[in-house]
Amino acid sequence: MTSPGPLSERLASAAVALAGTVGLAFSTGCSSTLVDYESQARVHVVQPGETLYTIAWQHGLDYKTLARWNNLRNPDLIYAGQRLKLTGPAGGARPAATASGPAAAASRPAPRPAPPAEPRALPPPVWQWPTRGPVVTRYGDRAAIPSGIGIGGRAGQSVEAAAAGRVVYVGTGLIGYGELVIIKHNETYLSAYGHLSRVLVSQSDEVARGQKIAEMGLGPQRQPRLHFEIRRNGRPVDPLDLLGPGAGP
Repeated sequence: MTSPGPLSERLASAAVALAGTVGLAFSTGCSSTLVDYESQARVHVVQPGETLYTIAWQHGLDYKTLARWNNLRNPDLIYAGQRLKLTGPAGGARPAATASGPAAAASRPAPRPAPPAEPRALPPPVWQWPTRGPVVTRYGDRAAIPSGIGIGGRAGQSVEAAAAGRVVYVGTGLIGYGELVIIKHNETYLSAYGHLSRVLVSQSDEVARGQKIAEMGLGPQRQPRLHFEIRRNGRPVDPLDLLGPGAGP
């Protein structure tokens, strides 16, 4: 068997070096999510137009937790190309050897890291329905976005802020939501409004409860629909538990 030529050797060495030093695309299908093979941690590379809120939303995380993991003092200040860790620090240090000898200490399992503390939940704001219409898809419905509800109506009808807050995202960067607005109500609660046709607010705007923020657009099957979500400490909750049944239609 002949030995590889100089070009083949150089290519093989380059491939090994690349695999050892560069994160590869993560298997979720999101090209901006990588694996850092040195730490085995997932890493999100910030894309133009993304915010910490949408990145946390996409990965099912609380934006405050994501900011803490990445030492971000201001969650509004991130930049395209920045690498954000999607996992917290690994478990604690191993215990030191005792008088019984290092072998005995090494045989003991390392202590499990304490689970992360649950973020303190602030009281919910006073909610109102964001638009009038029948609930056409419910929380958990896999035929739609399961983390919220779908409210039917007519194209162009008013969509209002469900509670007072600050707009932290306007755009189309989350797949499946169409034109989207996310409002931060306090350190615990966020709400999202998807499938919009005309947006009347901008990022960083302060909005009042009941203020018109957009108009209803077309959702799946080109039917008029508003997708509405509420998240508490980064986790979706059933909006009907907070809005109350029968208030929408």
